Amino acid sequence: MPKRRIATVRAESESARLSRERDEALEREKATAEVLRVISSSAGQLEPIFQAMLENAVRISGANFGVLFLREGDSFRRTAMHNPPPAYIEEHRRAPLVRPSAASAHGRLIATKRVVHIADLRTDQAFRDGAPTTVLLAEAAGARSYLGVPMVKDDELIGTIIIYRQEVRPFTDKQIELVQNFAAQAVIAIENTRLLNELRESLQQQTATADVLKVISTSPGELQPVFQAMLENAVRICEAKFGELFRFDGQAFHFAAEVCTPAELVEYQRQRGPFQPEPGGTHLNRVIRTKQVSHIADIAAEAVLIPPAKYGGARSIVAVPMLKDDVLIGAISIFRQEVRPFTDKQIALLQNFAAQAVIAIENTRLLNELRQRTTDLSESLEQQTATSKVLEVISRSAFDLQAVFETVAESSIRLCGADRASIFRFDGELLRIAVAFNAPQGLKEFVAQNPIRPGRDSASARAALERRTVHVPDVVADAEYTYRAKGIEKIRTVLAVPILKGDDLLGVLTIYHLDEVRLFTDKQIALVETFADQAAIAIDNVRLLDELRQSLQQQTATSDVLKLISRSTFDLKSVLNTLVESAARLCEADIASIAREKDKYYHTVASYGFPPGYQEYVETVPLERGRGSVFGRVLLECKPVQVVDVLADPEYAMHEPQKRAGYRTVLGVPLLREGVPIGLLNVIRTSVRAFTDKQIELVTTFADQAAIAIENVRLFDEIQDKSRQLEEASQHKSQFLANMSHELRTPLNAILGYTELMADGAYGEPSEKMMGILKRLEANGKHLLGLINDVLDLSKIEAGQLVLELSEYTVQDIAQTVRSTLEPLAADKKLAFKVEMAPELPPGHGDGRRLTQVLINLVGNAIKFTDSGEVAIKAEANNGAFHVSVRDTGPGISAADQAKLFQEFQQADNAITRKKGGTGLGLAISKRIIEMHGGRIWVDSIVGQGSTFFFTLPVRVERQVEAA
Repeated sequence: MPKRRIATVRAESESARLSRERDEALEREKATAEVLRVISSSAGQLEPIFQAMLENAVRISGANFGVLFLREGDSFRRTAMHNPPPAYIEEHRRAPLVRPSAASAHGRLIATKRVVHIADLRTDQAFRDGAPTTVLLAEAAGARSYLGVPMVKDDELIGTIIIYRQEVRPFTDKQIELVQNFAAQAVIAIENTRLLNELRESLQQQTATADVLKVISTSPGELQPVFQAMLENAVRICEAKFGELFRFDGQAFHFAAEVCTPAELVEYQRQRGPFQPEPGGTHLNRVIRTKQVSHIADIAAEAVLIPPAKYGGARSIVAVPMLKDDVLIGAISIFRQEVRPFTDKQIALLQNFAAQAVIAIENTRLLNELRQRTTDLSESLEQQTATSKVLEVISRSAFDLQAVFETVAESSIRLCGADRASIFRFDGELLRIAVAFNAPQGLKEFVAQNPIRPGRDSASARAALERRTVHVPDVVADAEYTYRAKGIEKIRTVLAVPILKGDDLLGVLTIYHLDEVRLFTDKQIALVETFADQAAIAIDNVRLLDELRQSLQQQTATSDVLKLISRSTFDLKSVLNTLVESAARLCEADIASIAREKDKYYHTVASYGFPPGYQEYVETVPLERGRGSVFGRVLLECKPVQVVDVLADPEYAMHEPQKRAGYRTVLGVPLLREGVPIGLLNVIRTSVRAFTDKQIELVTTFADQAAIAIENVRLFDEIQDKSRQLEEASQHKSQFLANMSHELRTPLNAILGYTELMADGAYGEPSEKMMGILKRLEANGKHLLGLINDVLDLSKIEAGQLVLELSEYTVQDIAQTVRSTLEPLAADKKLAFKVEMAPELPPGHGDGRRLTQVLINLVGNAIKFTDSGEVAIKAEANNGAFHVSVRDTGPGISAADQAKLFQEFQQADNAITRKKGGTGLGLAISKRIIEMHGGRIWVDSIVGQGSTFFFTLPVRVERQVEAA
């Protein structure tokens, strides 16, 4: 054949090969796409997916039939088959589950989890050995070439795909790869279906839980619909046939609800009534004994035939306890009429329903108790009007926001030296003026007509926007300050503080200076912030009161009077008048009065219903202990006394007052403080009609409230007086210390100066003995000067006049200064002096001089109290803070002494301290200095093992922290 002809044939052959490979690839892609389409359109259904995979695998691979197996424990189930021979179908009917022998091709596939490819089954060792499955495939089904592919997920075999040819024709690599691809897709489909089913199950359970919660929320106090909803969902989701719910009272079960229960069983339960479960191992008996889930796979296998099995045909049962604080209060049971145990998830869901049932029962109990208390209250306070009366008193005092705001504004101006003050309320969008204190009418009208929106154009707007204090030194120099109110008055310095409750803006408190730039001090800012907090409390109190009025409508007279006492401005007369008026009206009395002890006699301080002139008369009648009057009996017995008819009481001797007022029935109740009467509440009727027990109880409550009001006023007056005394004493002490320190320091400096001149030979060379005296004189003088400086520092701190001079410093320099100053003292006592600095300590920003003073004090104390061993300084920095410690090997400090160590004029109380001396000011001053840097100082010590003083402070201190 010519060469040209040979080349043409080869080209055509190659073209045909490429075309065939292309067609095969297209067919594989088409098959893969079809399988993916089936997967996407069969969410949650595996059978059509497996069938499509197997059909395409057999068709594209040129096989005759195929089988897909899924693993079930140690066995494999034929889940899908395509074009199986009749003999194979018969074998599947006979044994749908197979357990392949280890020698068979399927067994090797399972053992290795790798592809098994056999060109001819008849040549396989298993066929030659007569393995039944292999012989059946080869002889009855005509299988020759064999391809088995594992389905593996996370190295776990979950199934296999096997295809067969009925002729000896091995499968190609591409065909094997295609079947492996189908196996991988089958694994993905199985996992997707599992996840989808779990999601559906979870959504179903969540929906059921939500339904139950909805029933609980819409049926307050009604348990039956809640129980019914729980059981319906439990039976449906857990695939049960019927369900029952029982309440347990500690002795017996009570039938409470059922769903789909056979009629015969329902009738039995209703007729049986409360019952104790059958003895033995029944489900409810186990729940009582164990307080745990009772799950019985087949009740027919139990020794006792329980009613659900006898009358309802139950086989599989699960019972879940309803527990409150580990006490059994009921049980939920669901049943299947076939043997099919419940899954763990189904049991968990039933436990969740049981927990919800417990919550519903508890909510119902609480609601019923509340309803009962409300009913009791309504009965005891029927036809009473004291509640609204006391609410009016409250609204006229502590809950009068305008009065609160005006007080806050006036106090802010007076204490901060400001010219104007404004309080704005925030309505959710705008700041609207509530108080413009000391402002001209024109300004008041302007701010009322121009509410402020949070923004940048004024200090109030910025405080509202940023939810923080805003201090504008000069509004004239502030380009953003465009609020037109500055055109009405010459506003210069402004301070605005947001009124906040948590993060919620309630309003803004603003104060300002006119005409001149005058910054507010840190203390003034803190004070205004405190006022803003008080305004927030007042606003919130009003809000809470309004909510209380809306939710409870009318409060009992008891709680209202207590609120009046606690929140009023100690308007005692108003409280007592309200009490006697309410007591008379609520107890259907004609006259009521309160008497208090004054100058050894009792005087009427509040009255209701007195006849004309009676008040003046009773002031002339001495009231004493004795049986001749109700008042006297109350003082004797210190308890309520009632005389139903004073004219029929042989001991009653107050005849003239009785004639003047015409009363017959009298009830007297003492006002007690620590068991001692301080007054009396009387309620009187002009007819003979005894007061009931509830009325006596109510008057007793009013008497207690009157005693509380009187005691509060007394305590308030005492506290006010003591506070004034303490404040005056503190001022006198501070002034005395400051004056005395200055008076002492001036001559002392002169003494030290002359001592140095004499020591330097200014007045002639001193002798050696004289030099020693001069050195001791100089040392003692410097020691005394240090004490005076400590006293001055303490006075400045207490007066708020000690100001930190903030600048850059380094801990290394401070430590070196301390070392050079105090190392000679340590050397004199033969103490080791160590300084341990962490490498690369950052520079600090604070008052380096004051921090040096602190460290000198700590190291000086350590050297003073340590007789042997060492003193060590250690410093490091982490988390933006310096951590410094001073350790010594001295005698240590007891726990009792540590508690008072940082207080002024306090030292450890022991012989060593008394011997070493000191004023007890150094540590107190050091503590204040460290706290002004925003840090803290403390000590760790064990007696006999030395002490370590620690202090920490921020590396960068930008602002002095004021004393709390």
